[in-house]
Amino acid sequence: MYIAEQLKKRSVAEYLLYMWQVEDTLRAYGLDVERMAAEYVPQFGLDEEKSEALKGWYESLVEMMREEGVTEKGHLQVNKNIIILLSDLHRQLLKSSKHPMYAAMYYKVLPYIVELRGKREKVSGERLAVSEERLEVRGEKGEIENCFDALYGVMLLRAQKKEVSVETGVAMEHIAKFVGMLSEYYKKEKEGELEF
Repeated sequence: MYIAEQLKKRSVAEYLLYMWQVEDTLRAYGLDVERMAAEYVPQFGLDEEKSEALKGWYESLVEMMREEGVTEKGHLQVNKNIIILLSDLHRQLLKSSKHPMYAAMYYKVLPYIVELRGKREKVSGERLAVSEERLEVRGEKGEIENCFDALYGVMLLRAQKKEVSVETGVAMEHIAKFVGMLSEYYKKEKEGELEF
């Protein structure tokens, strides 16, 4: 909750990836908020009041996950809405002649997105396990969501101390820069500083 608030102000991209991680953490704990309060929350070193507030936040997220049917996989609608907003902004930026640097960055990263789309999905049996083949980006998703899927997949690989190929590392570097630029434009738009 506290990290999410800070990230939301700083970078919508980092915020979204964090929220996906929170969803998976809740799933890893079997959506058992009491267990999370006992085992997970103490690592943050919060006082009792903040610990209770964090527990309450997790409870509300679990309730939303149950209501929306994303207890095993998928994302909360509030997180999907961010992807929708970013995708809309992406299209507006590409149509605008006022943002040639954004278009140039997009066309530089597009071959990596296309390449990722071509990879086949391979998921191991573990809840949070991921292989490099899992970085496959499904064609039915929009390009922005594809980028986030790939970034999140690499984040999971690294968290599990699994190797990321040089090619994937290079692709993720470019995708991360592109998503970072989109995130900056999103922030400018929210502050009323973006013209099309």
